[in-house]
Amino acid sequence: MAKTKMRIEQDSMGQMQVPAWALWGASTQRAVENFPISGRVVPREVTRAFGDLKAACAKANQSLGKLSAARAKVIITACDEVASGQLDAHFVVDVYQTGSGTSSNMNANEVIANRAGQLTKTSIHPNDDVNMGQSSNDTFPTAMHIAGALALKNELIPALKRVASTLKKQARKWDKLIKIGRTHLMDATPIRVGQVFSGYAAQAEYAVTRATAALDAMRTNMPIGGTAVGTGINTHPQFAKKVCTELSRRTGIRFTEAANHPEAQAAKDSFVEASGQLKTIAVSLSKIANDIRWLGSGPRCGLGELVLPAIQPGSSIMPGKVNPVICESVVQVAVRVIANDTAITYSGFGGVGSILELNVAMPVMADAFMESINLLSNVSNVLVDKLLVELEVNRKRCEELIDQSLMMCTSLAPEIGYDNAAKVAKQAFAENKTIRQLVTEQGTIEPQRLKELLDPDSMTRPQ
Repeated sequence: MAKTKMRIEQDSMGQMQVPAWALWGASTQRAVENFPISGRVVPREVTRAFGDLKAACAKANQSLGKLSAARAKVIITACDEVASGQLDAHFVVDVYQTGSGTSSNMNANEVIANRAGQLTKTSIHPNDDVNMGQSSNDTFPTAMHIAGALALKNELIPALKRVASTLKKQARKWDKLIKIGRTHLMDATPIRVGQVFSGYAAQAEYAVTRATAALDAMRTNMPIGGTAVGTGINTHPQFAKKVCTELSRRTGIRFTEAANHPEAQAAKDSFVEASGQLKTIAVSLSKIANDIRWLGSGPRCGLGELVLPAIQPGSSIMPGKVNPVICESVVQVAVRVIANDTAITYSGFGGVGSILELNVAMPVMADAFMESINLLSNVSNVLVDKLLVELEVNRKRCEELIDQSLMMCTSLAPEIGYDNAAKVAKQAFAENKTIRQLVTEQGTIEPQRLKELLDPDSMTRPQ
């Protein structure tokens, strides 16, 4: 292979050789050479958020008389290319870099400046023009907020709404079907299948509420305008407000400036809070998926009350085996999201990430946060498309298990007393009879009354 052609770029530390095709400059190249850690770049959503942010900053600086209209226009054009993903290949800094995200901010500044220079045939400075009125310390966390908010609004919330809507339809569809309930994995009193799925639907609706709360944490408390340590040095007092106004226009999300800039830069509590919501959503989805997995176990030697769609062979050695693979995928995503929440918690923890006037674990926090949103969004859509829409109830199995359950004796307790009902259950078990069979043989309850007491539907609708 031919040797890559190089060019010379210079920053405040001196000269660096940079690939001739690359839009980045010397500062980015230093980061590439300093951090060959994971081979994984900062999430693309954050990169593209830098495009929206830097465009909003250029617009604000123009309106404040700090940047000429001509320079602002060409910078915004370059920023639009970043925001649309056209320049993704030029964002090359590893996730595990400087904890403030300075390398990624300079990557953005250099790419935008060089691309703007190509467009206008004049020199655009990465620091003086593109980074005007900004610091890495307020831009990187602001890009995190933008990326998180957009992913929550456009990806996760719609996906969770699909889950909730599908489960609500199933709850209505199966509201007259009765199954045996279980507590402690042991037989309990009957419950309508629709009631079970209404519980799952409620979990999914609460998940939407939690994702919306996470979005609120992202769209508010924007650090931009705090510059180095939250004091706003080297920026205009109206800069942050104008940037947030322009970001709101560009994204359709109402972003607001931080009420207290030292807090917004020294701490990342908003992300810890939002990640906690994502963790709760993951736990909810794992509950739904795991219950469906249990209820579909079998097909002959398990519970078998649900029939899961067969979407792929389940075993390389056991012919005809079908496994609950979608349920397992959901559970694995939950495990990862919980792990990511731990990483985010420690990234925001005092003395680990948040130290004095700046958090220094922001790139890994951004990586974990965006991964959690993406995983939850994708697996929610898969849950609907590959499992829920084709899920069926095994009505015959549900009826058989209700009839066999010893806990049907619960409805007898008000009639014959708790102790006597317990004796009936124990005797029925010992003699391998149903509650109905045994009580009928004993003749202790008049047949019509027994029929009323052992009606499973009435047990799910207490008077």
